[in-house]
Amino acid sequence: MQHSASQSAAHRATRLPRKAFDPEARGPLRGLRVVDLSRLVAGNMLTLQLADFGADVIKVEPKKGDTLRAFQTEGVETFWKIYARNKRSVCLDFHADGAINVLRALLANADVLVESFRPGVLEEMGLGPDVLHAAHPKLVIVRLSGWGQTGPYRRKPGFGTLVEGYSGFAAMNGYEDRAPVLPPMFLGDMAAGLYGASSVMTALWETRVNDGAGQVIDVSLFEPIVSLLGPQAANWQMTGQVKARTGSRSSTTAPRNAYRCADGQWLCISTSTPSMAARLFETMGCGEMNQDPRYSTNAARLKHIDEVDGLVADFIARRSLADNLALFAAADVTAGPIYDASRLNVDDYVVEREALVELQDADLGYMPMHNVVPRLSATPGAFRRPAPRRGEHNEEVLAPLLGAQACAALLRTGVLIAADDFSARSDNVLAQAAQRVSTEETPS
Repeated sequence: MQHSASQSAAHRATRLPRKAFDPEARGPLRGLRVVDLSRLVAGNMLTLQLADFGADVIKVEPKKGDTLRAFQTEGVETFWKIYARNKRSVCLDFHADGAINVLRALLANADVLVESFRPGVLEEMGLGPDVLHAAHPKLVIVRLSGWGQTGPYRRKPGFGTLVEGYSGFAAMNGYEDRAPVLPPMFLGDMAAGLYGASSVMTALWETRVNDGAGQVIDVSLFEPIVSLLGPQAANWQMTGQVKARTGSRSSTTAPRNAYRCADGQWLCISTSTPSMAARLFETMGCGEMNQDPRYSTNAARLKHIDEVDGLVADFIARRSLADNLALFAAADVTAGPIYDASRLNVDDYVVEREALVELQDADLGYMPMHNVVPRLSATPGAFRRPAPRRGEHNEEVLAPLLGAQACAALLRTGVLIAADDFSARSDNVLAQAAQRVSTEETPS
């Protein structure tokens, strides 16, 4: 029986195209083997980029599973299902005798190791970079941590929330008369994961193309988010002023804000170029503002932002979202809707672009998730397999390395943790879903 969440979800409108997992799909990173010891978000985001394009990512989960599995909605591991797709799972009791030998066997033919332990833990396990590189000189080792492998905070616990506050992001986010606002998603982790993925490919270019040695990639959660914040440190050093919290307004261009429409929906506008601001005012019937010295330049508009924003807000408030969008589209003004998830699943652009798709799922029947990003014309990524059950691929991964008898012994002694017990239901649901994908048209 499918999870109850699927029953309620079935009544919610969606037009997303349905895709099937294709175990035979091959991506440009085929042949690349990644051993992923990381937990939670950053590491899973990193290895998702590699897995989506064909790398064999082996998630080595602890006895209770990757902690990302705990981020659930109505009992369903939605985060795991998205960020662990295209990966295989081996479940290991890291504290059991023989566990480190299993890891050594996995690393013997690996190209990349990703870990997110607190700095120093890998060394305590006897798997420090010096040891690993002595045995595997070409191995690329990615070390994810909150604050990096060096510096006074190297051993300090660090989640994304802490670096989002420490970096200056929260201080510049929100409204000036209210508390600083932390992001409502894993911004620090996601940024670190994306930086980590690109750095892996850089390091692999060194080993594969330049015939260089493997190396350690030190990725903190802190530095990637600092890099996204622009010249804030330089601006403060020059002016002695920190960037104010301006809500949805910009401190560099105006007008730029979120505006409420007559029907209660919201619209956003950006005028990042002088011509766009001029076009907006002409469309509003306020072309004279383009000659008025108070509004004719970006610097002037920023000094009179309340007046400018008030005029734009009043104009937009007199029309529905649809009417505003149609008017601005006809005038080629950069305006767009502010949507939430309930609108994305039925939006023409999202559907036709296939930015979101539905994939067959053991719990929900079908589950929406983002498509492979970005799109390569000749060697695109693909959906090869759903996110694995805990320990689903123990024997598949380890038997070729250790032998079937050794794997059986590891399971008996508890070094390996047996796969979750719902494999028959999972396989049956996936088979049924794949059959529906092959016989149905895109749902309307």
